[in-house]
Amino acid sequence: MTNYSISQYAGWVAVLLGVVATLAQFRRVIRLGVEGVSLATWVLFALMGCFWISYGVAVRSIEVVLGSLMVLPMQLAIVFRMKPWTVWFITLRSFAFVIVCCVTPTLIWGWSGGVYGTGIAMTVNRGPQIVELIRQEDASGVSVSSWLIGSIGASLWVFYYTGARLWAPLVSTLFAGLASFSIATLAMWRHRQAREKLIAEVVFVP
Repeated sequence: MTNYSISQYAGWVAVLLGVVATLAQFRRVIRLGVEGVSLATWVLFALMGCFWISYGVAVRSIEVVLGSLMVLPMQLAIVFRMKPWTVWFITLRSFAFVIVCCVTPTLIWGWSGGVYGTGIAMTVNRGPQIVELIRQEDASGVSVSSWLIGSIGASLWVFYYTGARLWAPLVSTLFAGLASFSIATLAMWRHRQAREKLIAEVVFVP
C-alpha cells in the first residue's frame, strides 16, 4: 500500500467524519434549539462548502467534492432554523465575506489564491462561534462532539492533502482545524458550567 493510497483512505474517513459531525450539530439543533449557535458561522459554512465543491471538481478530487456536498443539505437546514431572513445583514455580510476572501482571490490568482483566501475565511468563520461561547453562558445548542469530530476530520484532511500534494488546502485546513478544536474546548467548558450550576441549584433547593 503506497503512501498516496493511505492518504486517500484518510480522505474518505474525513468525508465520513464530516457527515457525522454535521449530523451531531443538526440533531442537537433539532432537539435543543439554536441558542448559542452562530448564524454567521453556519451561513459561511454553507457558502464555503459551495467553493470547496467547485475546487474539488477543478482538481478532480471526488473526496473533496463529497466532503462538502454530503453535508451541505444539513448546513442549510441549520441556517434555515435560525431564520436568516430576519437578520438579513448577517447573511449579506457573510456573502460579501466569501466574495472578498474566496471568489476574488480565485479570479486574480487562480485556485491556490482562492484556497488560501478560503483558509483565512474558514479560520475567521469560526470566530463568531468562539465569541458567542465566550459571551453567552447558555451554549446548549452547541454540540461538543460535532466540533471535536470536525477537528479530528481536519487532521485527516491534512494527511490527505499531504499525500495528494495539495499544499494550499493543507495549510488552510490546518488552521481551520485548530479553530474548530478551540470551539470544542470552549463548548465543553460551558456545558460543564451549566451542569455544575444545575447540580448546585438542586443541592441548595430549600
